[in-house]
This record gives sequence, structure tokens and C-alpha cells, in this order.
Amino acid sequence: MRFRVPFVNPREHYRRLKAEIDHALTETLERGDLVLRDQLRSFERHLADYVGVRYAVGVNSGYHALHFSLIAAGVGTGDEVITVAHTFAATVSAIVHVGAKPVLVDVGDDFNMDMEALERAITPRTRAIIPVHLNGRLCDMDRLAAIARGRKLVVVEDAAQALGARFHGQMAGSFGTAGCFSFYPFKALGGLGDGGAVTTNDSEIARVITLLRFNGEDRDTHEFHLHGQTALLDNVNAAVLDVKLRHLPSWIDHRRRVAGLYRRELEGIAEIRLPNFDDQGYVDSFQNYVIRTAPRDRLSEFLRQEGVETLIHWPKPLWEHKGLGLEDPGCRKTERICREVMSLPMSAETTEGDVAIVSETIRRFFDRAVE
Repeated sequence: MRFRVPFVNPREHYRRLKAEIDHALTETLERGDLVLRDQLRSFERHLADYVGVRYAVGVNSGYHALHFSLIAAGVGTGDEVITVAHTFAATVSAIVHVGAKPVLVDVGDDFNMDMEALERAITPRTRAIIPVHLNGRLCDMDRLAAIARGRKLVVVEDAAQALGARFHGQMAGSFGTAGCFSFYPFKALGGLGDGGAVTTNDSEIARVITLLRFNGEDRDTHEFHLHGQTALLDNVNAAVLDVKLRHLPSWIDHRRRVAGLYRRELEGIAEIRLPNFDDQGYVDSFQNYVIRTAPRDRLSEFLRQEGVETLIHWPKPLWEHKGLGLEDPGCRKTERICREVMSLPMSAETTEGDVAIVSETIRRFFDRAVE
């Protein structure tokens, strides 16, 4: 189906950057720089500078960023790792695959970790916390960091949706032992395929992840230091990401303007809760613009019929996926969120006209509902 307003617009995205992307691709391929070459190192340096940390290590997915960060931090069998119930499965899978037990806690109104729930969940077996900065908004890292310091817990930030978001002037991915990012194509900074990175100020964390991503081998000495995996961010992808990273600040500014337009157009609709928050210290990057409404499924179908593409993250809680083998953690807020949330079109290419169409269509749905 061809949408009047697509959720994202990859064709237009490429058209706007075509000259820069084509040049990066051609230069990389003409030089034969395919694996672990200057393009990757350049992107890693620029990403570390942008986030405000000493090191960035490119890997082939956000999942591997999480998995390797836990391994490098020494998390393993018998440990418990606390994270949120309202997250993508990869967050929890990374915990399971290091042999640790995931402990799921509920979230607050901003979809981020509830700090009271976090404190209640800590046990003598707790080794690490994975806060998930959802939709481009950081969780309360001041309070979380204080809790982690008091209990000597590792903090691995799942910042897959929050590159460029800030809390009290500090970037997502710079607070914890490690910060984990995804460059899935439809992220604010998206690659040609999947990709990811770990950011850290810890030289040993960076070293271990650098080894893990390339079969455990030190590429300078050719010594194998551990059993690793094949999970390197490839050079072609890194070259394109390096181009796009230069544009990211302006794209985030645009997303924030789009979020402001949605707020202006949708405010006053009693049946909707908007994700615009006025609390001080946060600068949200709006990876997603997520509204909440009780008739979510009917509204989503109405928008689809009217040519507006939306997405639902996620339609049911993780523990209801029987194949994941998770116990019901009793996170009732997460259950309600899964029934009510819907992401509206949001990207660097979303226009004021797009917002007007989406907002008018939503208002028309609710106007009909009261007739």
C-alpha cells in the first residue's frame, strides 16, 4: 500500500543525501576498504566525540552492543540484571545469552524505568542495570546512577533509540559503564543495514569488545585472546554512517520541531496522551512520537485506511511471547501501554504538511466517535 504519509521515507532520505552517500560508497569500494579500515575508525572517532566519551566500538547490531557490553563487564551465570518490561526483545535476549537472569520492572508515564520499582527489584544477586532510553528520552540517570553507585552495580545503557538525546547536558550513552546504540536503517542515524556501537570511557571495556567483535583476535598481533564472534561493523556501512552523523544534529532539531507541531495540533483531544514533557534537564531526540489512546487499534486502522502509516511498539508484553520463557513480572503499567501506544510518522523527512494530514485525520476520527 502506498501511503500519503509514510512512517519514514527512505527514498527521500537517500535522494537528499545521494551525492554524499554515493561518494562515500564509491571511495570505499574503489579503495577496496571492506573490513576494519579507515572508514570504520573514522566513524568510531567521530561517534565517540559526539557522545562525549573516549571510545566507540562499531559492531553489527544493537543486540551485539548489549551482549558484548555485559560480557566485557563480567556479567554472567548466576547474576541478575534489571531492565524494563517495556522494551524490545533484544534487550532481554542479551541478558539471557550471557547466562544471567533478566528481572523486569515497570515503567513510568514517560515509558522509562520506574526508579521505585528498580530499588524494590535489587537483590544480593543483582549485578547490573540496563536502563532503556525509549523513544529518544533518557530515564532519570541522576537517580539511577546514585542507586547503582550505592550498590556497586554495572550500568549498561540501552540507548538504541536515544542517540543525540541529553539529560542535564550529558549525552545518552555517556553515563554508564557502556552505552549501546543501534543503526538499524530507520533509526535517527540509520545505516544501509543493521549495525551498532558501544560507547565507553573504560579502556578495558573497549578492548574486550574490540576483541569480541572479531573472533577474539587482536588484529595487530594476530593473537586470539578469547572466544569471540563475527560481529564487526563493516566499512561500507561505517562510511555511510560517518556521512550521516554530520547531519544528525540538524535532524534531531527537525524532529523536535515536528514533535512541537504534533503537540500544537493534537493538544486538547481528551482521548489522547501526548509524549511532550516540560520537565527541566531533558532534551528529547524523538526517535519516535508515541501517543496513547484507549481505542488504539481502531484509530490505527482508520489512519491506515486514510493513507497514514503508523507503527505499534509493541502490541503485547514480552512475557506473553511464550517462546521467550519469561515469567509474568506483574508489570501492569506495561500491559496497559502495550494496549494503548501508537507511533506517528516521524523522521528527518516528515514535513509540516504531513503533520497537518495526520493530525486532521486523528481529529476526524474522534469527532466521528462522539457524533
